[in-house]
Amino acid sequence: MRRYLRVVALGLLCGFCSLLYAFSQLAAGPERGADGEPRAAEASWLAGGGRGAVSGAGSAGPGAGSAGPAARPARADRYVVLKPQPAERMHLAVVACGERLEETLTMLKSAIIFSIKPLQFHIFAEEQLHDSFKGRLDGWARLQNFNYTLYPITFPPENAAEWKKLFKPCASQRLFLPLILKEVDSLLYVDTDILFLRPVDDIWSLLKEFNSTQIAAMAPEHEEPRIGWYNRFARHPYYGETGLNSGVMLMNMTRMRRKYFKNDMTTARLRWGDVLVPLLKKYKLNITWGDQDLLNIMFFHNPESLFVFPCQWNYRPDHCIYGSNCRGAEEEGVSVLHGNRGVYHDDKQPAFRAVYEALRNCSFEDASVRALLQPLELALRKTLHTYCGRSYGLFIKQLARSVRDRSTRLPRAT
Repeated sequence: MRRYLRVVALGLLCGFCSLLYAFSQLAAGPERGADGEPRAAEASWLAGGGRGAVSGAGSAGPGAGSAGPAARPARADRYVVLKPQPAERMHLAVVACGERLEETLTMLKSAIIFSIKPLQFHIFAEEQLHDSFKGRLDGWARLQNFNYTLYPITFPPENAAEWKKLFKPCASQRLFLPLILKEVDSLLYVDTDILFLRPVDDIWSLLKEFNSTQIAAMAPEHEEPRIGWYNRFARHPYYGETGLNSGVMLMNMTRMRRKYFKNDMTTARLRWGDVLVPLLKKYKLNITWGDQDLLNIMFFHNPESLFVFPCQWNYRPDHCIYGSNCRGAEEEGVSVLHGNRGVYHDDKQPAFRAVYEALRNCSFEDASVRALLQPLELALRKTLHTYCGRSYGLFIKQLARSVRDRSTRLPRAT
């Protein structure tokens, strides 16, 4: 009897071990069909190597520039299925018309040089600029940390002419980005005259600071009300004490598409796509700064929807032309430089022009980026006769940190 019990116990033990082995096989390898190949749910993941595809330049669509399917893993690797998750891609949009090609490319270059996570550029441009953009951006394909898509300028047909001439040519295109880029959740829109002096990752991270009602982020038009434009001259509602500047606008577009907005045209709340045309019809004779004014009106009626970021994320000549009045930049340095009113291309604000020319002439090579600061500081010292030039330290404080951090991330060539 005792021998019989031992045999039964041994049999149960062997069965239990067999079950453990079977479960370990299921956990270790992807589920396979009758032909031994991965089932559909896993096949597409494995085709990308379990990672985000290596990104280069492209113009065929939102996925342009992605590498082709990776080779199927060897059988010996079938137990190793835990792969890194795809890197978050940051979406950046710009609208370029007229003579803005070189300025836009310099902005894109500044984003690429310092950013860490991969970038997806959405470039809205007049048709005659597309070949030039494609030629330059395809030449940067070796960088493998960005994709791009080119789009034509498009407005609602019934008001297309009005929208296009509302302010600067094509500028109001930004209002329609949530309706055009329907598959994009979040987006950073910038004007062509923007320069990133630190990684796009840093301003992108502000999305995580939005509360449950906030859908977009912008900086105030002015810090000092005594020189403010909206509080002295506006003939329409505007946000806060001094209004908003829309040259840098961070958007959660999923929330924007879902929200019903309060307005002064009807008691009913309207969605983004339904409020734009009535807003233009009501205020077109009272607005000076086009789409920026319409955004001010929108957020005047819906202030709970706006996240206000400080002036160092949209630093303009107004912050130094009469003396320094951006406390955030004084503490941290300028993070995003905005050379509005054409100051990159004339002699009115030589400090802004010096930064623009330094980044325009900089290449993507690590040695070129490391060599950026010394000649720039010498050029900025020559602008001390201007108010903005006297604050030149603010222009290079974050930039110096970005150059240093980039050098620590990238191996130096031997």
